Amino acid sequence: MTTTQEAVPGGGPKRSATRRRRPLTFDRISFMVVFLGLPLAVFVVFVVSPFVQALYYSLTDWSGFSAGQNFIGFDNYVKLFHDDIFLKAVRNNIELAIVVPIVTIVLALTLATLVTIGGSGTGTVRGLRNSGYYRIVSFFPYVIPAIVIGLIWAQVFTPGSGILDAVLSKIGLHQFENYAWLGDARTAMPASMFVMIWGFVGFYMVLFIAAIRGIDPEVFEAARIDGAGRFRTALSITVPLIRDNVQTAYIYLGIAALDAFVYMQALNPGGGPQNSTLVMPQQLFTTAFTKGQFGYSTAMGVVLAAVTMLFALLVFVVNALTGGRERKVRR
Repeated sequence: MTTTQEAVPGGGPKRSATRRRRPLTFDRISFMVVFLGLPLAVFVVFVVSPFVQALYYSLTDWSGFSAGQNFIGFDNYVKLFHDDIFLKAVRNNIELAIVVPIVTIVLALTLATLVTIGGSGTGTVRGLRNSGYYRIVSFFPYVIPAIVIGLIWAQVFTPGSGILDAVLSKIGLHQFENYAWLGDARTAMPASMFVMIWGFVGFYMVLFIAAIRGIDPEVFEAARIDGAGRFRTALSITVPLIRDNVQTAYIYLGIAALDAFVYMQALNPGGGPQNSTLVMPQQLFTTAFTKGQFGYSTAMGVVLAAVTMLFALLVFVVNALTGGRERKVRR
């Protein structure tokens, strides 16, 4: 490395440096191969390559059980966007991606706020009594596999013999004595959404609790001194300070809602009445393994991947437009 001295107005000399490229030694080469080349190779083989293969198969008429396939271009995609059943599944997925994340995040934030700062209005800022118990109980559904959750709630919703109908009948709501919650197009999707939210809310409550615990308690003390109530504190202090966590939670919940295969397959394997709970992964699965149209089903998978990436991009854009990036810069 060579250095030179330059005079600067009103001060001493300014040091500038001209860097020389370091020689490629064995240590540097081995470091780049192990910590850069190897992970990149693994990423290309196990992530990029399947995407490329899927894109190619979506342009063929491959049945999935034959040795060869014919290249048909974009015929699968043209057929896809004229397929009323698939378009219904897309609409159902979009509905899930809007409702499930919003409701889950609102509930999780509310519970996390109560557990962390929703306690007594005097003294040290703290949560409700026995907050540890609430955290354990709320997190419990998340440790249960999704397929088990779906099967349990399918039994709960069973007409006549289900627990829900029995409880509602006991409290005088006899119109629900033999009500088919998953067999009625009006209630099948809301009931399925409830099951997904029930399974997710505990985990994101714990996530938000950890984020709120990371906020300096003096901030909440100052808000209390200024006369801010719990609701005002939650909206004006808690939510803005854990904004990145909320954004991450929304992306993960949206991706889970766009998938939703396990929950919907357990609750309504056939897609529900009038396809009211049918989602893209279900239609993809049926098209591939029941109808033997792997090329067509792969096109569905490509569309699902595109919708998922578009959803994540939209969340980032909305966060930036609503001040997320500006807030980071001010920090």
